Amino acid sequence: MSLFTSTLHAAGEVAPKQPNFLENMIPFLLIFAVMYFIIIRPQAKKAKNHEKLMTALKPGDEVMTSGGIIGRVKAITDEFISLDTGTAVLKIQKSYIAGKTAKSTPAAGKQEA
Repeated sequence: MSLFTSTLHAAGEVAPKQPNFLENMIPFLLIFAVMYFIIIRPQAKKAKNHEKLMTALKPGDEVMTSGGIIGRVKAITDEFISLDTGTAVLKIQKSYIAGKTAKSTPAAGKQEA
């Protein structure tokens, strides 16, 4: 092998240049930027909107849980919400509330044709 390397040096061949640190980091920085805009930022925005929803909840609001249960908020504590489903009152953690539902109660005295 030493014969081969000596002939390369003799022929004027130069060893390939090693890339510097910044050139090695560019792919990692690009991957991080893509992950931030695709995963991290939307999750943070969703968490912020959920926190805003939790602070705006009050008794009487109609909500739906992440499990699909719909009911009216009866009472709110720091960690739990009492949810009246019509047949039972459920105690649910605030984090399982998916959102408010549209109140679709027909006007009193009107009947559908």
